[in-house]
Amino acid sequence: MSPQGSSPSPIGPTLRVLPMGDAALLVEAEDIDAVLALDAVLGPLVEANDGVWAEVDDLVPAARTLLVVARPTTDLEALAGAVAEAAAWAGRAVPATDSPVVEIPVRYDGPDLEEVAELTGLRVDEVVRAHTEMPWRVGFGGFAPGFAYLVGGDPRLHVARRAEPRTRVPAGSVAVAGEYSGVYPRESPGGWRLIGTTDIVLWDVSRRPPALLAPGMTVHFVRDR
Repeated sequence: MSPQGSSPSPIGPTLRVLPMGDAALLVEAEDIDAVLALDAVLGPLVEANDGVWAEVDDLVPAARTLLVVARPTTDLEALAGAVAEAAAWAGRAVPATDSPVVEIPVRYDGPDLEEVAELTGLRVDEVVRAHTEMPWRVGFGGFAPGFAYLVGGDPRLHVARRAEPRTRVPAGSVAVAGEYSGVYPRESPGGWRLIGTTDIVLWDVSRRPPALLAPGMTVHFVRDR
């Protein structure tokens, strides 16, 4: 792959890499599962700080991409080759069973809870059980500091975003939209459907790291009575 070229290079049957300027690569994947599998393989290589991986400063997962942020002096040709080699292992990776687990207590008092029940054909108590009984996984962050897109929950909870977003969503609001669930870390506008509230702090600048949730973590929602 030429860093200056515009054509993507294939990495296996479902991954490909594209240059992003002179100091990053964008790996396109089939879905979030493939992204997290690749992130799980690349993370230890970057932490080992050996060879071309010593030039990598950050890995940024998203819904179907993984951004590999390097330094301006990095040989992107060599880095792309290393990513391709790692991707072969990612395709055979066994899902980790020892990922950090975070429990989030929730009061299921959201203004959209009954509407979510109607949209899914579930009773309100079934919506709550569906949200709490299956574990969620942190796919990626975005939207606001500390906000995590959670994936892998009960597919019965897949609902569209609100047609008209709210201009104010309180901090701690627990919501669902599409295949995702999430917790608003601060007051902000938002179009997700609000099903509950939590007092847990998602973003704290005095904490290291400030974000409570990171990609690959497991999240269990627990009903707070």
